[in-house]
Amino acid sequence: MTEQSSAPQAETDNSKEPGFRIQRIYLKDLSLEQPNAPQILLIAAEPQVEVEIDISATLLTDGIFEVALISTVTAKVDSKVLFLVEAKQAGIFEFSNIPPQQIDPMLGITCPAILFPYLRSNIADIISRAGFQPIHLNEINFHGMYEQRLTLAQQAAGNENSATDESKIVLPH
Repeated sequence: MTEQSSAPQAETDNSKEPGFRIQRIYLKDLSLEQPNAPQILLIAAEPQVEVEIDISATLLTDGIFEVALISTVTAKVDSKVLFLVEAKQAGIFEFSNIPPQQIDPMLGITCPAILFPYLRSNIADIISRAGFQPIHLNEINFHGMYEQRLTLAQQAAGNENSATDESKIVLPH
């Protein structure tokens, strides 16, 4: 009888513990363009590569968010586009019993760090399949990126709101 009465209480205590769970990781969008092919393929020059990375976070339901890493990789030869890759690697993440001030950093740092290896692999794969030497994205300091966005958001909000918005960051959608 003691075991039966303590079991429901143990379940109640466990339900109050903080939880973070990856529900799904998926490739939401991927495109490759070679607008100047085949002529540009005949030019023997080292391409200049530009990489842009952005993060978006969207609340799906209570405690469940979609986080996406959005990347654009552009390779140019003689100021003409050799290829352009746009990719969106996403995941659905579940948060339970986590204080709101801790959710924002997890959306801006932890979740993108989980998604990044998938994005990196997909970009290298599509570039390789297009017939080019694969480009492996360098590691990204998501903590630094988060802190930079936090600083910019605080500056935009003004000094009077900075004390209440210390842990908040507006991620683009």
